[in-house]
Amino acid sequence: MVSSRLAVGLVVPGPGPVGAGKGLSMRENDAKGPEAPSSAVEVAALLAGAPPERHVHNAIDQIRAHLKSSGQRLVVLDDDPTGSQSVHDVPVLTAWSVSDLSAAMEGPDRVIFVLTNSRSMAAPEAVGVIHEVATNLNEAAPHLVQQIRFVSRSDSTLRGHFPDETDELQAVASGGARPYNGVLLCPAFFEAGRVTIDDIHWTTVGDRLVPVGDTEFARDRAFGYTSSNLRDWVVEKSGGRIGRDDVASLSLSAIRLGGPPAVRDALAQLDGGQTIVVNAAAYSDLEVVVLGLLEAESQGRRFICRTGPSFVRVRAGIHSRGPLKTSDLYPDGARSGHGLVVVGSHTAQTSRQMAAATGHCVLAECEIQVPRLLQDDTAFAAEVDRVITQVTAALRQQNVLLFTSRTVAPTSEAAGALTASARVSKALTAVVAGIVPRQPLRWLVAKGGITSSDLATRGLGVRAARVLGQIFPGMVSVWRLEIGGTNTVGMPYVVFPGNVGDDWALVRVLETLQACTAQLEAD
Repeated sequence: MVSSRLAVGLVVPGPGPVGAGKGLSMRENDAKGPEAPSSAVEVAALLAGAPPERHVHNAIDQIRAHLKSSGQRLVVLDDDPTGSQSVHDVPVLTAWSVSDLSAAMEGPDRVIFVLTNSRSMAAPEAVGVIHEVATNLNEAAPHLVQQIRFVSRSDSTLRGHFPDETDELQAVASGGARPYNGVLLCPAFFEAGRVTIDDIHWTTVGDRLVPVGDTEFARDRAFGYTSSNLRDWVVEKSGGRIGRDDVASLSLSAIRLGGPPAVRDALAQLDGGQTIVVNAAAYSDLEVVVLGLLEAESQGRRFICRTGPSFVRVRAGIHSRGPLKTSDLYPDGARSGHGLVVVGSHTAQTSRQMAAATGHCVLAECEIQVPRLLQDDTAFAAEVDRVITQVTAALRQQNVLLFTSRTVAPTSEAAGALTASARVSKALTAVVAGIVPRQPLRWLVAKGGITSSDLATRGLGVRAARVLGQIFPGMVSVWRLEIGGTNTVGMPYVVFPGNVGDDWALVRVLETLQACTAQLEAD
């Protein structure tokens, strides 16, 4: 039987009546979704031989109670802001000085996100950031060191610095004579249609599942790969340092037939920081895994978890929550100004979503020319100044879409791709930093993981925020900015990944925000 939890939320529904007619036009556009490759399979066929889901009564409540009674603090090292898509009412730190971490650890929250944005960095810099956060955390809360549990949250389509980041966490722990026994690799993100079955990681294209190695994400210029089987992927990403036989696997059969004791026993066999692939096709699978993980930890075992967003919610003992309402976004009433959408992501998925938005939503459009940004510092500054002037003027009249030209800088090297991306991101943050003091914003939508991080930290000066929840079930988080620069505290900040949602997802986000505006004005 196909899991209902897998079947729900794979695709964001197309345009409907929400907000229609106010600030929207219904022009047609020709945005088309991608064609599924020949390797695509139907969900039902893929799960035909799997045992039925195993549901543990009150699993989330059990996990939450354990987190509280044990005194554990779950620290989520998020390599871009999109890891908060499955959680709500948790703090996000964008700075990790000893004082920042100390204040967070002494507060009431048991779950803390630390936004490292390490996916935007070259590997040595990313490793340095992980080292700094881990060592600062030891200094900030020495009395809680034994209670801290790390989740290294990364991309559900396998882009990021693995195993570099988990290796560094192991190195810091080993230096303190507290080595880890294993690393759980669990990139599943059910709301976005990413599951792991028979060790192969799948993503949804249309209404079918495709091995992730056959998608555009595997051709990423900075983090490309060829393997869809996660055991092979670990070998590939480690450059062969980790052998295939050294990667363990936790199968769906073991999870669903054996329950938490089977998971506990499998984890008990790990040693020396060994990686284990966690298969999962539904939240019930992750609930069983986390309960087994807690049993293994109670026996003195220690683990790092390298995961997508779905695992984080379960490990944190957080129940699912429906989409945000107007009162959630604006608890203090309406804000002045108009909204700004900033698109930095260059995935084909984002380009299709942007095409749908420009065809159906009334937006002033401003394109920032990437080739000019990459010329020299003079051209860079001139382009930034031009865009600040244009966008500031447009925001006085209506909502604005600011987007990078769709031309991708030609480079085949990962380092070159990251350098070009960093320069583009620097320009976008400079633009936003130049706009905010001049023109208040009602809301800001940041499209793309790196874009979301850089705009928050460098463009808006945010040091701390709280995740309110999501616009769609389990997807597209909204932060309430708590510590930031001028005109930003209390502003809804929409963190919209470049790789989630169907072609109409951006339209739906804008319709939701427009509907909230209409309701506030009516009240």
